[in-house]
Amino acid sequence: MGLVALSTAFLAVTGCRSNAAPPPPAPQAMPVMVAPVSLSSVPTADTYVATIKSRRSATISPQVDGNITKIFVVSGQSVKAGQELMQIDPLKQTAAVEQQAGTQAQANASYQFNKAEVDRQKRLFEAGITSRQAYDTAVQQFESSKAAYDATAAGTATQKRQLAYYQIRAPFAGIVGDIPVHVGDYVTQAGAPASMLTTVDDPAGLEAYIYVPTERLSQVKVGLPVEILDSAGNILTKSVISFVSPQVENGIQGLLVKAEIASGSKVRTQQVVNARVTWSSTPKPTVPVLAVTQIGGQSFVYVTKAAGQGLVAHQVPVTLGDTLGNIYPVLGGLQPSDQVIVSGLQFIGEGAPVKPMQGPPQATKVQ
Repeated sequence: MGLVALSTAFLAVTGCRSNAAPPPPAPQAMPVMVAPVSLSSVPTADTYVATIKSRRSATISPQVDGNITKIFVVSGQSVKAGQELMQIDPLKQTAAVEQQAGTQAQANASYQFNKAEVDRQKRLFEAGITSRQAYDTAVQQFESSKAAYDATAAGTATQKRQLAYYQIRAPFAGIVGDIPVHVGDYVTQAGAPASMLTTVDDPAGLEAYIYVPTERLSQVKVGLPVEILDSAGNILTKSVISFVSPQVENGIQGLLVKAEIASGSKVRTQQVVNARVTWSSTPKPTVPVLAVTQIGGQSFVYVTKAAGQGLVAHQVPVTLGDTLGNIYPVLGGLQPSDQVIVSGLQFIGEGAPVKPMQGPPQATKVQ
């Protein structure tokens, strides 16, 4: 009976084992794109507030008093050198020119008469018909009338030049600024302050005015790269430092530097922008932006790590610099030999098996 019972128990255990579930299969390695931690040229730069100014900018003020009768342009209009912008009522000055022209005509008539009289008295004197005194008197009257005529002619020219001041013209080709006056407004050439009619700025001669702090005095020099940025950080145009002031501004303890703006750039006179000055460029480790995830304010990347016969994902905290296009400079946390995962990050976790594939190339490596 003991042997039979033992045989029965053995068969029962064997049957249970044959009915147990098979062990789960090993997880499949997920295909992921990887990219090496590579050395790229990373600039050392600072960003400052800058103001765009024109090398040729004119504030147009009246040279005479009067009412605006015509305005020929609008704000933002391109004008040529000498183009008429507006007109101040010229009627009073026109009358003065006509009156002076009449005075000149009278003086000219007297001058021409005395000129003919001198010729006549000269012939009579040479013929012995008149005295020397009569001839000298005629010469004196001629000289007086000539002087009077020249004075009135100069007066007429002056009045005509004064008349030209009633036509407001562009001093050079450029863009018309704000026009604060209207037809009918009375403007003056002097006052507190004098009337301002408009401005004209040459858009082909713009510069960025940048004030660099004194701690950068030893590094600032002509030729340093400058990027002009909008408020969102987008690059509007690129330039270089073209001027370095020989002295520090007392009020702000900053050094004025200028960067020329290329024609056609999307900036305007008096626009406030950001200017990023690059002091130097050095090779530093970088990773693609796609490889970085943020958890609780900390930056992480996944790298591949050997495990058994394959590779698994390993999460590493990293310290990064500011983005440069599609890469991050790595300040700490990675080694140059690391391979970072740049795809499928939402489907993997710590220790997940992965099958690396070469990812797209990132920034050009520094040689």
